[in-house]
Amino acid sequence: MIDHPMNPNVVTENFTSYAVSVDRCMAGAGAAALLAEGRPVMLKPNLVNDSPHPVTTSPVFCEAVIAFVRRHTDAPVVVAEGCGDAVLETPHVFARLGYADLAERLDVGLLDLNTAPLTRRVDRRCKLFPEMWLPEAAFDHLLISLPVLKAHSLCRFTGSMKNMIGLAPPSHYSGRFGTWKKAVFHHRLDHAIVALNRYRRADFTVMDASIGLADYHLGGARCDPPVNRILAGTDSRALDREAATLLGLDWTRVGHLV
Repeated sequence: MIDHPMNPNVVTENFTSYAVSVDRCMAGAGAAALLAEGRPVMLKPNLVNDSPHPVTTSPVFCEAVIAFVRRHTDAPVVVAEGCGDAVLETPHVFARLGYADLAERLDVGLLDLNTAPLTRRVDRRCKLFPEMWLPEAAFDHLLISLPVLKAHSLCRFTGSMKNMIGLAPPSHYSGRFGTWKKAVFHHRLDHAIVALNRYRRADFTVMDASIGLADYHLGGARCDPPVNRILAGTDSRALDREAATLLGLDWTRVGHLV
């Protein structure tokens, strides 16, 4: 395991508890200064389906992030996701994973990005997606990505950059390459991740690498021993490169990280 990050813009902490390690990691990575700007905050967990942690982001981890945010800003906080499940809708995933209870208890909003109002963005330099439809709210908020550390069956690794696929509305990006809600992005997946992050990249990332999935993003073997890390930083690609090494991956062989 790496005790010191390769990139000085990425802060890593040994995992002792979410309350302690998340606080130290966010503080060390400069989250307080971003929150002091006063923008409303959007927390984007990875809730691809209703499988519990470590497939998805733990609500206990999210609660520790909310606690830090609340200590540094009075701005509104919303937890936002657009699940990728072929059958379930995001509100069902929120409820089954404990996020509906969390939102009620902590007085934070929940936003289904799959049905949220959209804005059209254009970038003619982006050959794969010269235009993209994305939720307006993603551009109105300070966007904090809350991924979990996982290998991926199609692009080798999934972290903060791939977590942005939750922003993509099924009304525009389902079908053709599968039955799940973001199927269009899974054709030339690495290229699609890079394209999406050109339109909207996370402003800050806190990654839960307390356990880690060793070989498959929807299940499979857990890392043994557990990775026992929390990572944070403002550069999502740098953070994902760092995180990939914690799984024993060479990030130069992960297309969207190169």
